[in-house]
Amino acid sequence: MNTPAVGRRGSADWFRARLISREKQTPTGRTLRFDVPGWPGHRPGQHLDVRLTASDGYQAVRSYSLAAPTNGPTVELGVQTAPGGEVSPYLNDVLPDNAEVEVKGPLGGWFVWTPQLKGPLILIAGGCGIVPLMAMLRARRAADPTSDTCALLCSVRSPQDLWYADELSAPSGNETIRVLYTRHAPGGASRPTGRLTASDLEDLPTSPKARCYVCGPTGFVEHAADLLQSQGQPPDTIRTERFG
Repeated sequence: MNTPAVGRRGSADWFRARLISREKQTPTGRTLRFDVPGWPGHRPGQHLDVRLTASDGYQAVRSYSLAAPTNGPTVELGVQTAPGGEVSPYLNDVLPDNAEVEVKGPLGGWFVWTPQLKGPLILIAGGCGIVPLMAMLRARRAADPTSDTCALLCSVRSPQDLWYADELSAPSGNETIRVLYTRHAPGGASRPTGRLTASDLEDLPTSPKARCYVCGPTGFVEHAADLLQSQGQPPDTIRTERFG
């Protein structure tokens, strides 16, 4: 794509967003932070649209999850480079610091969690599906991490594919965090590599009072949701978000 420039707002929902930092999470995943004057705020689990406009007027729009709770005009996105993509590779590796794009949001009202929602919290992520779940985990930590139990289960191919490794290595309050490796595990790992199984869910705080959020590739999400139900978790307590 040609170097994009911020075009005129198509509606009142489009905001100018200036890139203020970029952080490597995995070989193909980045945290991008933007300054968005006038941002109305958002709830953990929501997403936004990013619009790039080329010099010839061509536009491309993609959706990305918000990775952190509301923080004034600063929004944090998790962007996974899509092979052959025209937006994510540009955002992750080409867009200059202080360059502007357009964003629209916040979007989505189903896959959301706030500290006001009581009961055990179960988060299950496949790969970069952890991005919106991280917003929930961070919001919980900022509110009262000792209130209700919280369990995060993250499935990745190998250690280098784990997002937010430093933050996840230090559970807070009543948190339980487990990482499952499907292809390559670090030395000393007690669990053999492989896909998510029913036994991996046995220690989760499943109950009719629990709230479950599952995010990742479509196949992973469907498999995880089925396993949760097989463990007795009511379907109406499970919310899913999928990609691919």
